Amino acid sequence: MFIIKYIKDVFGAVKSLATGMKRTMYYFTHHKEIITEQYPDNRATLDLPERFKGEVVMPHNENNEHRCTGCQACELACPNGTIKVIFKNELNAEGKKKKAIDKLVYHLELCTMCNLCIIACPSDAIKMAQTFEHSVFDRSQLTKILNNPGSKIMDGVE
Repeated sequence: MFIIKYIKDVFGAVKSLATGMKRTMYYFTHHKEIITEQYPDNRATLDLPERFKGEVVMPHNENNEHRCTGCQACELACPNGTIKVIFKNELNAEGKKKKAIDKLVYHLELCTMCNLCIIACPSDAIKMAQTFEHSVFDRSQLTKILNNPGSKIMDGVE
């Protein structure tokens, strides 16, 4: 009884090996057929899905204006403190102090790409970009300032 089971297992393993080798030999003889993506060579033609989440970015228009009101909803929604809103005081037209966004700091190394900050933002000031190459030698390069220097909030966004 034991010998019969052993022989069946051996023949099953040989059959499985032959099936795999058959597939391998097919690809070996049909080498013009592309079966894998050659990553570094196909950057120009690489097509990522629309839902791909790469990193958080803050779009600015041609006048260096953004939509961020500084409500801190993204900061509160983030489960691990990836986004930090830093404020400054500005004088408005009447001469009163007004709280304005100074920096929107984004720690890419902490980000889990969960998209909760994007969903929480009421003014659609941030979005997920399709960048995926984040390898760096210095970890400090993964901390980014999302708003451009000298940028301000768009008129009509409050």
